[in-house]
Amino acid sequence: MADSFKKYKEYFLHSFVWVIILVIVSLFIFSGMNNLSFSFLYKMAFFILVFYINYLFLVPSLLLKKRNFYYSISVLLLLLVSVFIFSRFFPTELIRKSPFVKGIPIYAQYLRIGLIFLIFLISSTMIRILEEWNKIEKKKREIESQKITTELQFLKNQISPHFLFNSLNSIYSLTTKKSNDAPEAIITLSELMRYILYQTNNDFVLLKNELIYIENYLKLQRLRILNNENVTLNIHGNISNQKIRPLLLISFIENAFKHGTDFKGNTLVDIDIYVDKNTFKFTCINLIGSTKKDDKNSGIGFKNTKNRLELLYPKKYELLVVEEDNEFKLELMLKLD
Repeated sequence: MADSFKKYKEYFLHSFVWVIILVIVSLFIFSGMNNLSFSFLYKMAFFILVFYINYLFLVPSLLLKKRNFYYSISVLLLLLVSVFIFSRFFPTELIRKSPFVKGIPIYAQYLRIGLIFLIFLISSTMIRILEEWNKIEKKKREIESQKITTELQFLKNQISPHFLFNSLNSIYSLTTKKSNDAPEAIITLSELMRYILYQTNNDFVLLKNELIYIENYLKLQRLRILNNENVTLNIHGNISNQKIRPLLLISFIENAFKHGTDFKGNTLVDIDIYVDKNTFKFTCINLIGSTKKDDKNSGIGFKNTKNRLELLYPKKYELLVVEEDNEFKLELMLKLD
């Protein structure tokens, strides 16, 4: 249906352009003629025929396939044959009567006819090349869009299992300690998974729902951490109907908890979120703890999130990472859509 509509649209556009050309030619070039009869229409029909021979056949079959030599020969032959047929079968008296060509020798009028044919040929070539270029650019955009969608889905699918495994490890640590917080941790995890499964399939989610998800995640982490007084989350600003890409921040937060505990068991994870209309600022500070780095798996989620930022918010974000005084600080400035 869409392809048929595009074809009809193209046909309508061509017809409209030719009507405009016919009106202009009849008003100006043949303004001194008293009787156009059907000869004028025959002439214009012949010009249009030459236009579409080049447009429909020569350009796509020769020029667009880079057979430039054969195309040049074909156009030259078409031009000579067209001038010959025009001068042989269409009398020139009507053209002589036009005030624009009065007194011009007959051979010069043939040159003028050849020039008109050449203008039509050049126009058809330029129009066809421009249309093909637009098609190629549109196809490139479609391919790029599909590529981005595929990459985003791949990155998102990596985040969810990664988060689930870390959360299950947290609950496992509670059960091994026979903690009374284990049931609450399971309920909190179910809320987190419900959000991931049912609300993050859309391109955007409400910012307030994403922040609730982050609050629940911190609640789950506090349950497993013994010294959790320095695990804080502060949210400032007016949060209404702003939207954000789902699961954009969780990898930064996971990374903070993974490395935010020192050898004494002290944990520092300080998260500050500020919202002002469509400006979103996320700050996360954590200790550079004693967790042994896994060169094979370390930083997968962190790299994924940076890749997602490049794909989802190009030129709309600023990311700053600083390691100082045994602390890791990350700042993200984001322009929400």
